[in-house]
Amino acid sequence: MGKPTGFLEYQRVSSPDVPPAERIRTFEEFHTNLGAEERREQAARCMNCGVPLCQSAMKLHGMVTGCPLHNLIPEWNDQIYRGNDQHALSRLLKTSNFPEFTGRVCPSLCEKACVCGEYDDPVTVHDNERFLIETAFTNGYIRPRIPAVRSGKKIAIVGSGPAGLAAADQLNHRGHSVTVFEREDRIGGLLMYGIPNMKLDKRVVLRRQKLMEEEGVVFRCGVNVGVDVTAEELKKEYDAVILACGAKEPRRLSGTVTGSGISQPSEIRGVYFAVDFLKSTTHALLGISGRGAADLQRAGGFISAKDKDVVVVGGGDTGNDCIGTVIRHGCRSVTALEMMPEPPAERRASNPWPEWPLVKKTDYGHEEAIYKFGHDPRVYETTVKEFITSKKGELKKIRTVRVRFENRQMVEVPGTEKELPCQLLLIAAGFVGCEPYTAEAFGAPRSGRGTIVTEENHYRTSVDKVFTAGDCHRGQSLVVWAIEEGRQCAAEVDRFLMGYTTLKEI
Repeated sequence: MGKPTGFLEYQRVSSPDVPPAERIRTFEEFHTNLGAEERREQAARCMNCGVPLCQSAMKLHGMVTGCPLHNLIPEWNDQIYRGNDQHALSRLLKTSNFPEFTGRVCPSLCEKACVCGEYDDPVTVHDNERFLIETAFTNGYIRPRIPAVRSGKKIAIVGSGPAGLAAADQLNHRGHSVTVFEREDRIGGLLMYGIPNMKLDKRVVLRRQKLMEEEGVVFRCGVNVGVDVTAEELKKEYDAVILACGAKEPRRLSGTVTGSGISQPSEIRGVYFAVDFLKSTTHALLGISGRGAADLQRAGGFISAKDKDVVVVGGGDTGNDCIGTVIRHGCRSVTALEMMPEPPAERRASNPWPEWPLVKKTDYGHEEAIYKFGHDPRVYETTVKEFITSKKGELKKIRTVRVRFENRQMVEVPGTEKELPCQLLLIAAGFVGCEPYTAEAFGAPRSGRGTIVTEENHYRTSVDKVFTAGDCHRGQSLVVWAIEEGRQCAAEVDRFLMGYTTLKEI
């Protein structure tokens, strides 16, 4: 530990954000960086706590706190404080394949378990991680690591989200030959087309792709496995196949909502699933040279919220991303409906540290809506009851209703219906498992939750040579969990192919 009294001498200082008034004019990333000396002071706050819960990934009351990757956080914080950035990087990369992703989009389970956070503010682990990896890329510490010897084994990975990329990275460095199949035109899964550019610049994803290609990983985009390539072809050509195709089957609205029992949202003009909406914006941005909101509007070719009253159904990260995106489009208003009650501002006594804090979080999209429209866009314990359309089938209004939960069942509160103007409704209600066709093509059974079945804490399916990892295996989850799943799956595949593994297992 570099500075035993650091947590007493320095207060937490988070990396500042670009003010809402400025950042809503662009799709550029809005998190800025502290200077190197300030960052070393923040790293000095990491105390010699004896039991570093930050790297534990403990499950308490059904919720995980601490890093799922078991990052060696006290070790690399110590080295950041001492100015040994390359040594710190080596400790970070020992457990984490893509700190540039988690350093931007992870909700920081590590910080919620930080011992400093019991009575004071936790260490800025998230910001320190991003500082390390970006310093490494800037200074040329990150170079291609090409395996000296190849095993002769070939592996196909279906899906290039964080789980597929992590598995590919691990297995490639082990010496196997890896080909990643991606049905979209670019790699990354939800890293590319689910998370907005202002939260994760797509140049960061493409930078990692270039590095992995230099190291020997082959990416085949625009290939839809189960449609363009058969399962039998992959099983014949490759020694192992990993299904990492995500959990992209969207949750629809309640069947009691008039117009919501539709097979495709496009049956009502103005109703879209959130990921389809976010993808259209990112795809348009990738086709132009600028990142300004005005640049996007001039280019067109996307689902636009300009001058529309927008309603977002769902209160998670994706819903927040939709809020930030429609504000940049120039929406007339935005309302976010959440079925659950409003969380408390502070921890309840029944939710003590180091449990995950069940408190109200005001994210960047909410902050921007408060700046733009003067109030928090969230309306709690409310859902959509009816779509009101024009004669041409265009969405004009919605009718909402208050709800409460009785015996775990959602029931409407009589007499609470309201009408809201709405020309664009975005369904951000989460996902219900993987799209079934890929699993069905391989004959891999799925659970009632829509996930691909394996034995508990394992990744091999009941189909010979076929493994699975990520959201299609565990269900909708975080990027950090997808990376951990990809790493663990890679170790299991390596053991299957070689009879032993040098990759870290649970």
